Amino acid sequence: MGEQKKTGQSDTKNIGLRGVVVADTTISKVDGEKGTLIYRGYDIAPLARDGCFEEVINLLLAGNLPSAAELATLKKELNKYRTLPEPVIATMKTMPPRMQVMDVLQSMVPLLAMYDPELPEAASPDCYSQALALICRLPLLVSAWERLRHGLNVLAPRSDLDHAANFLYTMQGEVPDDKKGRIMDIILILHADHGFNASTFTSRQIASTRAHIHAAIAGALGSLSGPLHGGANYRVYKMLKEIGSAGRVQEYITGLLDNHERVMGMGHAVYQVTDPRAEILGPMAAELARQAGHPELYQIAEEVREFTTAEMKRRKGRAIYANVDFYSAIVNSMIGIPSDLFTPIFAVSRIVGWCAHYLEERFGGANAKPVIYRPRAEYTGRYCGLEGCRWVPLEER
Repeated sequence: MGEQKKTGQSDTKNIGLRGVVVADTTISKVDGEKGTLIYRGYDIAPLARDGCFEEVINLLLAGNLPSAAELATLKKELNKYRTLPEPVIATMKTMPPRMQVMDVLQSMVPLLAMYDPELPEAASPDCYSQALALICRLPLLVSAWERLRHGLNVLAPRSDLDHAANFLYTMQGEVPDDKKGRIMDIILILHADHGFNASTFTSRQIASTRAHIHAAIAGALGSLSGPLHGGANYRVYKMLKEIGSAGRVQEYITGLLDNHERVMGMGHAVYQVTDPRAEILGPMAAELARQAGHPELYQIAEEVREFTTAEMKRRKGRAIYANVDFYSAIVNSMIGIPSDLFTPIFAVSRIVGWCAHYLEERFGGANAKPVIYRPRAEYTGRYCGLEGCRWVPLEER
């Protein structure tokens, strides 16, 4: 890593660390100019086309695609951890149903730590097993909360279902068909990691303090709950519903752009071309809409995409393109996912990346940093001696 510029220079402060390299990683790479995303050297497209989420779990956490025997062993391990402690479920039952789902998740992960018998050993690389447990239990927290808030019983997972199908089963109460399960599998694969985004950096920063993995995941969930990071696909869905018909797209989008507002799902902080994940989800959204006999939502989305791309090029001289949230909103809705669970589903996938980065930050050999993250800030407030900054006894103020 190259030498960092001194704190205080105008090109490195007040930019939210954008463009500032803070660590090395072997986990994933995002190329914004080429429009590519790779996990441990593997392009996202064949992983989503031919792989399963369990293979991606092994790839991101252990560093390699598993053999058939390794994959079978991993699936057995995941089944072992696919449980929730009864006191955790009991605590969830005391929560008001109006609670935001992300707040529920962030509060429950530290509670899981209380029932983790391996927590005293969290200073060793053995916390790989804790990562697997968290990867298994976060979707159970989401599905348990979805059922509890609707007055339904919490369902136990089934050992004959894979990770994605178990998530749908425990949430929706019926075993998904192969196609629906595969769609969820692909959604999870596509969201598993994406460089040093806000929540991932939060996980690594907490890991750098040598806090245990539950603390890092709780922090990452808090970061994802912020509207500038998570929730974009929910707002895409809301936008498409507000537009209502393809004939209203130009008026609606023109109004947003005239008011200098964002068109949700369009443009990306890194990609200068179409998000490679959107290229995978786009055809899926089209097919699902056609098969459901309700293509309106997809038709509105395509009008939004085409008009926004052309209009931004006309106004700004550069086009913007669809990102992963643009089509994931449609795909999620078409398989019966409530819109306020869109961000939690992102977390159900991204927890794999969060855990991988936690392990790399703490135990990553050459990629493990020797010191805690400690950026500097340039103080721009008032100084002692100026008017209003001299100590005055309380009775004289």
